[in-house]
Amino acid sequence: MPVPIPAALDDATELARTKATQVRSLPRYLVSSALAGGYVGVAVVLLLSVSGPLAAASSPFARLVQGAVFGVALTLVVFAGAELFTGNVMYMLQGVMARTVGVGALAAVWIASLVGNLLGSLGFAALVHGAGTLNIGAAPDQPAPGSTLLAQLAAAKDAAPGPQLFWRSVLCNLLVCLALWMAGRTRSDAAKLVVLWWALLAFIASGFEHSVANMTLFGLAALDGSAEWSALFRNLMWTVPGNVVGGGVLVGAVYGWIGRTKAVPAPAVAPAEPERQSELVA
Repeated sequence: MPVPIPAALDDATELARTKATQVRSLPRYLVSSALAGGYVGVAVVLLLSVSGPLAAASSPFARLVQGAVFGVALTLVVFAGAELFTGNVMYMLQGVMARTVGVGALAAVWIASLVGNLLGSLGFAALVHGAGTLNIGAAPDQPAPGSTLLAQLAAAKDAAPGPQLFWRSVLCNLLVCLALWMAGRTRSDAAKLVVLWWALLAFIASGFEHSVANMTLFGLAALDGSAEWSALFRNLMWTVPGNVVGGGVLVGAVYGWIGRTKAVPAPAVAPAEPERQSELVA
């Protein structure tokens, strides 16, 4: 049986308190956040590598395969342990609602994890670019399928209107934070893996926008020469606020309100009965 919502909320708000303490050691926290950016980058490169040939063949199963493999991102973040901005928007807002952390701690964790994610994503993109991973299997004088798909995805994201990017990122982090929330409501590692996998399949196969995943994707495209660096920052201007609304408001705040238990009033003390005077028998 799933953990009751109020108990899961208590765990989440205590986690927010822990994050607020950890961010005070900023160098360590930035490294942990950089790891999360790299872990999501692993999923991005895996997606490009395995679905590139399918996309080149116009296979209808390309998106399904992309969604099926992307679950490695949250699996690494949750089980290895790292600080992911898109999950922190939920936990920290729930902590503020429960008054276990303050607004200053929320801002510190959000900003530090976002910056760390960006550093880790771009660092991982540089490693992949240096290794020539996406060019493996290229025919003579032809780009590899993974490299071609990278350019196509970056161009499509850059061409999308800003409001569309915003709402796609709302929908994305709605699913990502639902995955984390459901994982927090089970004590079984196998169940955690299942709920993480299903929710990420849904957001990738539906074409939604994850700000941290886009850091690696646009970083790779910029290093490869198929996109400009400005495209990354334009994308983040729309997807970061959308991820905050989707994960923080629609999941974090909603379950923070649903799971809040009212204080049980102390039972009223019944007035003591006056002692009965014993009757004197004449």
